[in-house]
Amino acid sequence: MAQVLEFRLPDLGEGLTEAEIVRWLVEVGDVVAVDQPVVEVETAKAMVDVPCPYAGVVTARFGEEGSELPVGAPLITVAVGAAAPGASTADSGGSAGGSGNVLVGYGTSEAPARRRRVRPTPAVPAAANGRSIAAEAVEEQDDGRRAQTAGRADESGATVVDGPVPVISPLVRRLARENGLDLKELTGSGPDGLILRADVEYALRAAAVQTRPAPVPAATPATAPATTAGGTRVPLKGVRGAVADKLSRSRTEIPDATCWVDADATELMRARAAMNAAGAPKISLLALLARICTAALARFPELNSTVDMAAREIVRLDAVHLGFAAQTERGLVVPVVKDAHARDTEALSAEFARLTEAARTGTLTPAELTGGTFTLNNYGVFGVDGSTPIINHPEAAMLGVGRIVPKPWVHEGELAVRQVVQLSLTFDHRVCDGGTAGGFLRYVADCVEQPAVLLRTL
Repeated sequence: MAQVLEFRLPDLGEGLTEAEIVRWLVEVGDVVAVDQPVVEVETAKAMVDVPCPYAGVVTARFGEEGSELPVGAPLITVAVGAAAPGASTADSGGSAGGSGNVLVGYGTSEAPARRRRVRPTPAVPAAANGRSIAAEAVEEQDDGRRAQTAGRADESGATVVDGPVPVISPLVRRLARENGLDLKELTGSGPDGLILRADVEYALRAAAVQTRPAPVPAATPATAPATTAGGTRVPLKGVRGAVADKLSRSRTEIPDATCWVDADATELMRARAAMNAAGAPKISLLALLARICTAALARFPELNSTVDMAAREIVRLDAVHLGFAAQTERGLVVPVVKDAHARDTEALSAEFARLTEAARTGTLTPAELTGGTFTLNNYGVFGVDGSTPIINHPEAAMLGVGRIVPKPWVHEGELAVRQVVQLSLTFDHRVCDGGTAGGFLRYVADCVEQPAVLLRTL
């Protein structure tokens, strides 16, 4: 006898309490393996796949694409108890087997290269041709028993159906449901009146001859903009909603100030070109700026801190977890390079590349988007010279870097064309005064203008 287990939206960690369904990866009737991703969801932190801890046949899905579900809400139900080719249902404490996995994006085994879908043979039951497909086996066992008891004879000898109509597989039941076909009105051509797919398809063709069904309009996703009188309303949810909340909180709670300076980046660009000409892995400009930041924070640790207003304390942090702003199709995200202070320039460059690709594809984990202590914002990629960044709450500062462009510059007493960049530092005035912030920014500018200054801290 098959056992139907309910899989609920697991605890997402990081204080997250809900997620939006972006895309279903399975359909009702599909066979799933242990830890196979079944749905793609977007939280306030990232886009992640949710793996199912059970192996069996999907019997129901809960929630449409674009809708939000709270943690603990049902996601799918899975019928387990009949083995499918390549699937396992190991026993665990007397219940149906599963991985025990309840964390988003983490599993105990690799997902299969492609999912297996129930494909019933219209005229021949699955057992008759030697195939062992879980969905058909599960449904036939249950429907076979129901077929013997569901019908009762009335006074005229006709059979009146009292319970669920026996069908060969969930796929057939879904086909009928999606086309508005009442299975109780059909006479099955299979053993003991079992309704086959061929029976449903024949009934649908017959109905199509009599009338052409009107097209069903597609449902509007919950995240789509809604046009109203005088404008358009766009829901603030998912990543964009989380960013809006954090920025609003930053402006409300943090008394910030900004200082900026122009710097001659010509020597820094030459140093980078020399590094990349050596044949070793390429060094990104962002990695060089990050290395400068960690050196500056070692000199001015006040800016690598957070404010605990409840305790009325400034908490200076030992490790530098460096966030960097990345623009994606889903909006602005801030991946975090953990322990940036302990990485050399090559390691920083590799980690920036990995996290940037993950941001682009929407595969960043919540852990990769949280825990930052200082943020580097390279808004120069948008072609602008300067900005006054909003601090990424609860951090204490953010360094902004504008575009590097040729400009007239006095170099060694003469006017010359040099590669100039504007640097800006927005800082929490509660953690330091302007002297500390200015000292930090001046040291960063000195390293940009004379990269050899960094040798003092290497």
